Amino acid sequence: MKLKKLLFASAMSLAACGILQAQNTQVIAHRGFWKTDGSAQNSIAALVKADSIHCYGSEFDVWLTADNKLIVDHDGVFKGVRMETSTEKECTSIILDNGENLPTLQQYLDKAKGLKTRLILELKGHKTPERETLAVEQIVKMIKEMGLEERTEYITFSRHATKEFIRLAPKGTPVYYLEGDLNPQELKDMGCAGPDYHFSVFKKHPEWIKECHDLGMKVNAWTVNDAKDMERLISQGVDFITTNEPVLLQEILKKK
Repeated sequence: MKLKKLLFASAMSLAACGILQAQNTQVIAHRGFWKTDGSAQNSIAALVKADSIHCYGSEFDVWLTADNKLIVDHDGVFKGVRMETSTEKECTSIILDNGENLPTLQQYLDKAKGLKTRLILELKGHKTPERETLAVEQIVKMIKEMGLEERTEYITFSRHATKEFIRLAPKGTPVYYLEGDLNPQELKDMGCAGPDYHFSVFKKHPEWIKECHDLGMKVNAWTVNDAKDMERLISQGVDFITTNEPVLLQEILKKK
């Protein structure tokens, strides 16, 4: 009888742990919720749609143009226009697949002010550290002026830009590193909030998830679009999953 009670208690504990992990895993829409009618990657519509389905955050990408303006786009070269060596006017003349013009960061944030989803801002790697520092300075200043400091998190592949966000953003602002080549202690020593690594990194180093939590950091995995990968990462206790399939991830989390 005692053994049965012990086994039952153990099973209930594991079930509760699974529920807790599911509740703690948050959904981040990769480049916004763009896989839906009327949307496009990194469009203002994608931001609005991510907010409409109550995503924790909406990820988007930022470049500094040749005339030192901030625009929202992922690819270094998009529809024949090279972001870093073209002007703001040249970049924003691009028509996205949903009919919007490619947005400036100012336009994107103007819309974000009326929404609730968190802003997961990725600064792309630029040609020189000086260009990255200038971009970080302008981004942090604009976020402050827009009153969005409490809702903004920063991510980047660049170690230099990571350090600059940590240096210039208000203390406690979440800054995550994307490259996947630093272990948890190295991230902690840098001052990062945690890793934001491709999910394959956590397949190779599943122990890093617990190590990060033990160090007081959080863990994000990207870009996770397969249900089995989502299930595994949820069971491992990752804090965030960035996905092109936010509705699928939400459905999985609801079943936990």
